[in-house]
Amino acid sequence: MKKVIKIGILVLFISLVTKPIGSQNNASKSAFIPGETLKYIAYFGLINAGTATLHIKDSVYLGENVFHAIAEAKTIGLANKLYKVRDIYESLFDTLSGLPYFSIRNIREGGYKYYNEVQFFHDENKLISKKSGEKDVPENILDMLSAFYYMRNAMFNKIKKVGDAVVLDTYFADEIFPLKMRYVGDEKVKTKMGKFIAMKFSPVVEPGRVFDSEDDVTIWISKDKNYIPLQIRIDLVIGSIKCDLIEYSGLKHELVQIK
Repeated sequence: MKKVIKIGILVLFISLVTKPIGSQNNASKSAFIPGETLKYIAYFGLINAGTATLHIKDSVYLGENVFHAIAEAKTIGLANKLYKVRDIYESLFDTLSGLPYFSIRNIREGGYKYYNEVQFFHDENKLISKKSGEKDVPENILDMLSAFYYMRNAMFNKIKKVGDAVVLDTYFADEIFPLKMRYVGDEKVKTKMGKFIAMKFSPVVEPGRVFDSEDDVTIWISKDKNYIPLQIRIDLVIGSIKCDLIEYSGLKHELVQIK
């Protein structure tokens, strides 16, 4: 189970308690627009292990205009033969507040399968999980995918100094999951798309809950108006998994490269 959760968080970190959240930045200052697509490749050592894609589009949910975000991950090549992964995460969230109305987690990893739907009722601070029923939750809770877009729109731009953190309550793996990402500093990052200045973050987690230490995961976010993940690294006992941005389209802002 711990292995499955690590794979899921890898997707969603691509895709890591604010009171109140309120509305996100207005449209003219937003970090993304519908139609944006980000594609990544995952390496295990020198092996191409899988791909992950993030896409966001306009949609309607129960008469409300929403953003519909979809994250998909799959193994390829030898990794696919050894441990087949086909994961899909979906989130329908409000275009102004960023709060989710509905989310889906559809997991197939090796012989493990998991499917769940969650409806969010923010005016009552409740949710209904198809797996576990009705639950009381903290104010303004997000699913992990809507949290990714919320951080891009309303939190990364507030980072000022090393040690600053973005902190959110999220709902993941059918439980409340406090998400905290600490800013480590700026670094130059080289990917297949070029070289960039990136903001480096490490998630702060409870040891033993999902990761062995807070240094197990590192994520590099573009230091521009897009705030997209450029690279992710997860350290394991037997090596490390690295994800690189290999393709993008529909960005609202120019992705700024350096020489």
